[in-house]
Amino acid sequence: LQDVSDDDARAAGFGEYTWVVRRTALAVHSFPAYLEPLTLRTWCAGFGAAWAERRISVVGGAGGHVEAATLWVHLDGRSLRPARMPEAFLDVFGPSAAGRRVGSKAQLAPAPSDAWSSGVPWPLRFVDFDVLEHVNNAVYWAAIEQELAQRRALRAPLTAVIEHGAPIEPGHQGRWCGVAPGDGFDGWVGGGAGGAVGGGRGSAGGWGGGPRGGWAGRRNRRVGDRLLFQSDAADGGARVDYGGGR
Repeated sequence: LQDVSDDDARAAGFGEYTWVVRRTALAVHSFPAYLEPLTLRTWCAGFGAAWAERRISVVGGAGGHVEAATLWVHLDGRSLRPARMPEAFLDVFGPSAAGRRVGSKAQLAPAPSDAWSSGVPWPLRFVDFDVLEHVNNAVYWAAIEQELAQRRALRAPLTAVIEHGAPIEPGHQGRWCGVAPGDGFDGWVGGGAGGAVGGGRGSAGGWGGGPRGGWAGRRNRRVGDRLLFQSDAADGGARVDYGGGR
């Protein structure tokens, strides 16, 4: 997903921009199989003051189908602080967004107070860190996959969402805390020295019947937001909308 996003940005002349991922949501209709040929299609689906939502549709030749929505925050290359979206970028990617606005506020619940003490060690490796010297956003998905491996009944169709908070940096201790409310699970990867100072939040679960599921196929009872997957005739695929994010 990151590679096709980068390829698209570079092809449009914006390869030198600096971005970090705030949130990624996946709607897995059917997992692609080993060696299955895949077709990826990507477009911009919305904007905020200093961020943009990128949609990616993954369709396999043998029935694999995944829809993704990632919220990328645009950073100033020197200060590494959020920076407003440049007009040149909006001119190129704005038409596909069709004026849709997206928010950057957290949609998943914060870690419980005992997450650090009740969690298990999550070893950090040198290869987990990127050029910005924090754990790369793709690494957090390993925790989700590890949890899924222990829950054999939890399979597609399902949704999975990860949000990234303060960065986990070299020298931090990593811990994973997972809880299983109902038909899915919520989890937090934290890093620090004796307390969680950064990390990511994740949630995954079955759809629970019908396309209008919330996190893990239900309303998130702690934050009251929803993740809505629906048909969109304009692009022929599915669209991801975050409750309260417009």
